[in-house]
Amino acid sequence: MARRGGSADLPLHGGRVPAWLGQRMARLGAVIAEAIVIEYGRDEFLRRLAHPFWFQSFGAVMGMDWHSSGITTSVLGALKRGLAPRAGDLGLHVCGGRGRHSRATPAELAAVGARVGIDGDALARASRLVAKVDSAAVQDGFDLYLHGFIVGDDGRWVVIQQGMNGDRRQARRYHWLSEGMESFLDAPHAAIEGNSRGRIVNLADTRAAASRDRQLSLLRDEGPDGVVGLLRDIDPEAGGHRPAPPDPQAMLPHLAMPAHHDVRSENVVTRRLHGALAAAAERGPADFPELLLIPGIGARTVRALAMVAEVVHGAPCRFSDPARFSLAHGGKDGHPFPVPTHVYDQTIGVMKAAVTAARLGQDEKSAALRRLDRQARQLEARARGPSVEAFIAEERRQSHAYGGRSVFGHEVAPRDAAAQ
Repeated sequence: MARRGGSADLPLHGGRVPAWLGQRMARLGAVIAEAIVIEYGRDEFLRRLAHPFWFQSFGAVMGMDWHSSGITTSVLGALKRGLAPRAGDLGLHVCGGRGRHSRATPAELAAVGARVGIDGDALARASRLVAKVDSAAVQDGFDLYLHGFIVGDDGRWVVIQQGMNGDRRQARRYHWLSEGMESFLDAPHAAIEGNSRGRIVNLADTRAAASRDRQLSLLRDEGPDGVVGLLRDIDPEAGGHRPAPPDPQAMLPHLAMPAHHDVRSENVVTRRLHGALAAAAERGPADFPELLLIPGIGARTVRALAMVAEVVHGAPCRFSDPARFSLAHGGKDGHPFPVPTHVYDQTIGVMKAAVTAARLGQDEKSAALRRLDRQARQLEARARGPSVEAFIAEERRQSHAYGGRSVFGHEVAPRDAAAQ
């Protein structure tokens, strides 16, 4: 059966991704995807996308607002732009999007099928079914507005779609994975991200099979008028309700994205941050020959690379604190700090060099990134470092030197630095 991976609360945010960040997100997202495919295979990349914690961390490391609903739109858009030129090599195709782009998904899938030789009509049907299940069979108060469908050349796919509840200013994200899925109606989700609002109508639950069958029987045997008559006969006071059986999904991890914009110490597993900082300090110099062939790359970029390496190589349990990954490249709204564009560009350069070499069978750079990630995990138990607040404060102080930029403009040097 398909897996349900967990849940998360996502504050509903508006706005657009500025071009200067969107272009970088497309490049970094594509090179991270390619690194994962080369290292672990295409199916593993699809599994990662279906994991809600990894998906949120992936968006955070690319400089999006670490906790907002906008990560879904921006990550899917970045992958669609960034992977399009690599579709032939990687065998991955990103279809759909937000609004009118979501409605174009079936046509895009049919075109992909004709191009690579898979059943595009079946994929288009799957796209429509997935959207119908989350909009009609699961009635939880969220209206779908985004539908992304990522499919491989072998026909395996993942769907990420999102609904909004404008009154509550919240979004809910739904993850589907074709691997192991036996039914579109019996617990098909890989994950549903959103805040619990009590009991909902969920006809996609395995326990609802009898209800679905009875509904069809009523329509067939009684007709619409007969169903209305039965509804009139129902006495809401008659009898009690049998307690619902325990929901195994309630035991899954729940990622609660807070409403506050700033990154606080409670949002970050500090020992993991200290491990990454220590690994960058200890492992970075040893691996400079393999990693740092681009002039100007220094310690700050190696710290960002340590977090990018974890996105590529980390196990699922490592992504319980997506806010930590925003400490690699900041955020477009200035939280936790403005995006350090110089560092961001150097990260892309190192990752591209590693992926290019790996395609040619030269593993030295990729191995250096693996060592960086492994060293961070090993150092967590004993590493010491600044508090989250102190780390962010120093990043803000140095932001102008790193090419800091946000939706509010470029960062300028503090007065004391300018005077010096």
